[in-house]
Order: sequence, then structure tokens, then C-alpha cells
Amino acid sequence: MNILIVGSGGREHALGWKIKQSERTGKLWFAPGNAGTSEIGENIPVGATDFEGIKEIILKNRIGMVIVGPEVPLVDGIHDFLASDPQLQGVKVIGPKQSGAQLEGSKDFAKEFMKKYNIPTAGYLSVTKDTLSGGLHFLETLNPPYVLKADGLAAGKGVLIVDSLEEAKSLLNEMLGGKFGEASKKVLIEEFINGKEVSVFVITDGKDYKILPEAKDYKRIGEGDTGLNTGGMGAISPVPFADREFMKKVETQIIQPTIRGIQEENLGYNGFIFFGLANVNGNPYVIEYNVRMGDPEAEVVMLRIQSDLVDLLEGAADGTLAEKSMELDERSAATVMLVSGGYPQKYDKGKPIAGFDLVKNSILFHAGTRKSGSEILTNGGRVIAVSSYGTNRKEALDTSYRNAGVIDFDKKYYRKDLGFDLV
Repeated sequence: MNILIVGSGGREHALGWKIKQSERTGKLWFAPGNAGTSEIGENIPVGATDFEGIKEIILKNRIGMVIVGPEVPLVDGIHDFLASDPQLQGVKVIGPKQSGAQLEGSKDFAKEFMKKYNIPTAGYLSVTKDTLSGGLHFLETLNPPYVLKADGLAAGKGVLIVDSLEEAKSLLNEMLGGKFGEASKKVLIEEFINGKEVSVFVITDGKDYKILPEAKDYKRIGEGDTGLNTGGMGAISPVPFADREFMKKVETQIIQPTIRGIQEENLGYNGFIFFGLANVNGNPYVIEYNVRMGDPEAEVVMLRIQSDLVDLLEGAADGTLAEKSMELDERSAATVMLVSGGYPQKYDKGKPIAGFDLVKNSILFHAGTRKSGSEILTNGGRVIAVSSYGTNRKEALDTSYRNAGVIDFDKKYYRKDLGFDLV
């Protein structure tokens, strides 16, 4: 079966790396892909939201399965577009329809969903320009820090956490005034949940599910979790506090009611669900849903799946997931993200990358790279995820750090303290 992966980041490279291992995979395509994905498949310069262009790829290359990596095309309805086209009947699409993608596309929708199905999450209030006064009053009832979330997609930048009440009020005004464009026409004010975070993933066909390895990612640019939020500076798996008892609570209190809600609300859903959770005194609370694999979590989760991923994806697409088996690698995995100097603010692109031939015992997942002749150049803020196995977390991290040191490009930066909070 020929397979198309939509997207261009480290997540898509990691998915492709795992899918390439399956005997069910014929030829692998990426739209648009990056320098790394071109080593395991063929890149086509078509953007993730160019639905007509993606249709053309499917027809021209006899694609049997499409895996949608990023959230924007899912929220924009790529699954609905492909499923409704008479020429594309029989193509398996991995990723929810637009109705299901609301779980990530609208934080207000997600919160109402959690409230309806008694899924533990922080208290909140949704605010628009017309209800601003109520929002300002609600802020006064909360203890700091104050959490403000743009309702819609804002490229990972729509969540603000501040300590000052006056600053929170000012930022609420700015957000409703267009700070994040259409995404912040509605803003959620949330109670702050104080707990260690963990990312839990399932693959589902809308009625059954398989739990994938959990992971912990590190979002802040600075060591000790300081500075600005990024798309993620690295990840580790497994997560020590996500033990059997905690994960049982996650399954019964969060995963099962989520799947039940998807069925009862008739949300068109097959593919991955990401649960961003906080561990509050041993109890899980949902911070957010994502409707796709996380990034950089995919760069460790894929390492720990022993089962044939294409077999699982077919089960998710066909409604036969209950018949499939899920086997996990007991080893630890760690990924360290190499980023461009200045990220997540202004940074330069087009820097030559060297040192690939010096890497030993790590897997390099390209995130923001492109080829120029025989050279590989930086092409984004997050450049390369260096992923490694280990018999334990320290060994996996040591291997990734050793290889992070030999990859070289101008103004390269990476965090050197991943896992610091788990010691």
C-alpha cells in the first residue's frame, strides 16, 4: 500500500520512520516533507492545507492511506474533503473529521465536552468582548498565576500564564482586541493547575482504542523550564510518575469517557488523541486535547512501539482496532531538539548543517531542514530531534546529548537539563 504523510516536521519524519518498517508499506510520500523525509520516501512540494494538491498526489500515485500530521488541515476539514470526493473512495484517512477536530480547534468546545462527560479539568470561564466585564470579575476571584487561552488555533502561542492580576486584565483586553487574530475572539480564563505534566496518547477508531507509550515534553526555551514557550525542546518516555495506578485513573476517568463522548456526540473520529495532563497529587487533570500526535513526543513514542504501526492505523481507519495487538518496547527513549539561535523569536534560516557522519547510536528526525544541492540547511526554528534508546532514562539522554554535541550549525542551541524534574 502506498502511503502519504501530510506535514513537514519531526513528527512526520518519526511517523514515516516507523511506517517504513512495515511490510504493508509500498512507497512512502510526504507533502511537503523535509530533508530527512526525503531519505525514506519522496517529497512533493504541496502544502498541508492544499487539499486539491493533496488529492492530485493521491490519484497520481495510487495512495491507499493518508496520515495527517499537523492540526491545521484537520481543523480545516481535510478528512471531510477527501472522504466526500467520489474519486477517493476507499482511501484510508488517519485523523478526525472536522467535527472531531474541534477538540483541539476550539478550547471552549473541548471544555464544554469535558464538563458534559465529567472529565477532570480546571475551572474556567469563556469570555468575548460582550462579556468582558464578567471575565475581569472572574479573574479577581482566582489566585495567581492567571491562565488565558485563545479559543482557536494560534500556532502554539495562544496560552498566556502571568502572575499579576493587572497584567492578566490587560492581556485579556489585548487578546479580545485581536492579539491572536480570529483565534482570540473568544478567550478562556482558567484556574491554574499545579502539577507535573505528562502527554498520554491513544489511537482510536472512534469506539475502541489502544494506549501508546506516554511521554513528557519540555516546552520552555530555557533550562529549569524558564523563558518563552516553544513547540517543544525535547521529550522522554517512559515517565516515572505515570505508574500503573496513575495510568489506570487516566484510562477510567479520562480516556474512556472521552471515547464515550466521541460516540454519543457522533464526532467523526479515527486516528490519534493527545491528552495533555497534569498530575495533581496523584490524580490526572486534562489541560488540553490535541487531535494528532504530539511533537516532539512522537520522536520518542514511535521508538517505543513494537507493533506494526500500519496494521494499527488500518484498524483505526476500518473500525477493526479491537482486533489489533499493541506491544511496547520496554527500553527508555529520549529526544533532544536542536534549535536555531533566537528561537522561538526571530531566527535565521539557511545555515549549513554538519556532523551527520559523526552520529552514533541515535536516530535523527529532521524538523526544520531542506536540501540545497549536496548540503542540508536549517529551515525552521526547531531543526533536528536527536532520539536515542537506553536501558534507562539517563542512558538514553546521555546518548542523545553526545550526538547533539557533534551536529553543528551556526548558533545551534539545545537544552541540557531534560529530565531535571524527574530525578
